Amino acid sequence: MQSRHTEQDADRLHAALVAADWPLLTRLCRQALRKNGRHLMAHRLLGFSLNKQRDYEAALKAYQQAQVYWPDDAELLVNHANILIEQAHNSEALPLLEKVCKLRPQQAIAWIKLAECSYLLSLHDKGFAASQTAAGLAENVHDQVAALMQSSIHRRELGQVREAVQDCEKAIALRPADPGNYTNKLLFMLADPDVTAEQLSAAARQFGSVFEPPLRPHWPNFDAHRGEPWRRLKIGFLSPDFRVHSVMYFVEGLLAQLDRRQFEIFAFYLFPRDDHVTQRVERHADHFVRLAGFSAKEQAEAIRAQGIDILVDLAGHTGHNGLMAMAHKPAPVQVSWLGFPATTGLTAVDMKFTDEVTDPPDVDDQYTEQLYRLPVFFTCYRPMSRNPLWRYQPRYLVRPTPALENGFITFGSCNNLGKLTDEVLALWGQVLAAVPHSRLLIEGKNLDRPDFAQDYRERCARLGIPASQLDLVALRNDNQYLTYHRIDIALDPFPLTGGTTTFDVLWMGLPVVSMVGASFKSRMGVGMLSYLGRTEWLAHTPEDYVRIAQGLAGDVHALNAQRLNGRTELEQSPLMREDIYSHFFGEGLRAMWIQWLARTEAPGDPEAQQQLMAAWLPGVPEEWTQPPTPGVGLAPGQRVSLQEAHQRLQTLVDKAKATDAAPDAVNSQIQSRTWIDVTELAETVLSAVPHDAVALACLAEVEFAHGHHDFAVTYLRYATESLGRQG
Repeated sequence: MQSRHTEQDADRLHAALVAADWPLLTRLCRQALRKNGRHLMAHRLLGFSLNKQRDYEAALKAYQQAQVYWPDDAELLVNHANILIEQAHNSEALPLLEKVCKLRPQQAIAWIKLAECSYLLSLHDKGFAASQTAAGLAENVHDQVAALMQSSIHRRELGQVREAVQDCEKAIALRPADPGNYTNKLLFMLADPDVTAEQLSAAARQFGSVFEPPLRPHWPNFDAHRGEPWRRLKIGFLSPDFRVHSVMYFVEGLLAQLDRRQFEIFAFYLFPRDDHVTQRVERHADHFVRLAGFSAKEQAEAIRAQGIDILVDLAGHTGHNGLMAMAHKPAPVQVSWLGFPATTGLTAVDMKFTDEVTDPPDVDDQYTEQLYRLPVFFTCYRPMSRNPLWRYQPRYLVRPTPALENGFITFGSCNNLGKLTDEVLALWGQVLAAVPHSRLLIEGKNLDRPDFAQDYRERCARLGIPASQLDLVALRNDNQYLTYHRIDIALDPFPLTGGTTTFDVLWMGLPVVSMVGASFKSRMGVGMLSYLGRTEWLAHTPEDYVRIAQGLAGDVHALNAQRLNGRTELEQSPLMREDIYSHFFGEGLRAMWIQWLARTEAPGDPEAQQQLMAAWLPGVPEEWTQPPTPGVGLAPGQRVSLQEAHQRLQTLVDKAKATDAAPDAVNSQIQSRTWIDVTELAETVLSAVPHDAVALACLAEVEFAHGHHDFAVTYLRYATESLGRQG
């Protein structure tokens, strides 16, 4: 009798699974488990069905309970690990998948999942080995393609760029309808110095030609968006990187201060996991919408439901991107910016933000998008995205150039090791030879591994960099910026030049020698140094490169003077003036909107479109000619003026002084809730408006009250400098 009931339960569970009726399957699983707590099929399917309903916490709890009864069931372990990976909890998934590989060593899927899990943990040797095991076991196209994808992503991190691209091409040939392999191919092609801009553009257009045609007939019309050219627009930013990520060094200031008189800001988040940076973005944006785990079509529908006028993609062909959602055309104007230094390949993306130097006039045919060239550098830098208050800590102040104490010049690079090709290292060897007694410092992943570091030293020696002149430093996030205290002159790789790293270098006061390239990916250094007014550091030939480096090294006192003034020079330039950048970016958004309106009103008639735009221009609201009032997001959906934020800060400081005038002097830790409130609000203000004098002065009060006089003095110095700039 029990067996017959069990069979009936199994039949019902199977029917609900086939019907994809997830609420019903959840109910049936729970009913079966109430009758038999060890019902294996119900345990397997309960977590699965809850995950399909995006109840991730309940799904994980269900799998944890199931493993009490069935600790060695491989299917349970794989499904549990899969949810953990989807939610970016890879460190928790790893031991589960290692166990699965022992239980089912002949199953390709076990090794594929182990390789996938290893990626975010930077276990690239382990992941690559697992991918090769999976490839040898794969018995169907699905597993072959998955094994190739995992092989490619780990090869790239191990420096096997060309082989990574070949893996992607094999995967595309086996299954042309998988967008992930196209994205990976394009991303990996960037790192290959032999790939031209034209080849990169052709590969992106191939992506567009495969995925856009089936969707284009279903693009919506946007008649509801037509009308007043000067109305407040809904601007959506689409990104997986509203978290600890290099993109945030360039996005946070814009989200915080884009003119709210003109724009309502939506942040559409594509990554499954939040962190402390995500929380800041939630405060900066007017609306924060999570879209991780949804299909591209569902993402597009969610974006369109918000009535977005202009959708700005921040990722391009990088991980967890939203390009397939963009291909559904959820907004009338769609824009590419920032995350990927080449075209998306999609005609659904109308425009691309760039600038007049990084994308020179003769490169438009490399893009499917129309280029909108800003009169400033295409982005604006803000340091210390991980920890905004560290920007003001004494240990990050610019120090004298180390050659003064060392007696020799140290050249250096903290770029991704994949950018340091043989050609680059060989030229750096020539630089060392031209500057007697000089050294080269290279910081990078895996250099703390003795075997990897020894192989790297031997490679450098073969390319003309003696081991006796080479310092290898392992990359650690908590060491960011501090390594630059050991470097006198930074060397930029080529043809894929530095981005965030070059900004970090300049902010720490160092000069950087950069090679002029022909396309965006090889001209970021050109753009930065041109807008900084330091074109004398740009080389047009290898001989130029050596000459510039040698010239900088030849006068240590001039090098030191440049270093001590470098941060101020950068912060006062357009490269870090968020107010200037936000103005021009907003101006660009409005121009794109007016162009769209004109094309909609007079399709196919450029002359009539020009007449319409000319007629609209006098109607710009007069108040927009004045700079916007800075605002501060205190909580999601709660934005106040900077003046009100200042008033709240002063009230908190007064309360802290009155209620906790004598903090614990023994350990000098900030433990009082009132002083913590001051610190947190000051950090919130500075995350919206860097160098705000009032917030800095309040932080000085906190540090003085707790005996941290060096920190307090540093905050006051920054506050005084800020007031001086305002004056």
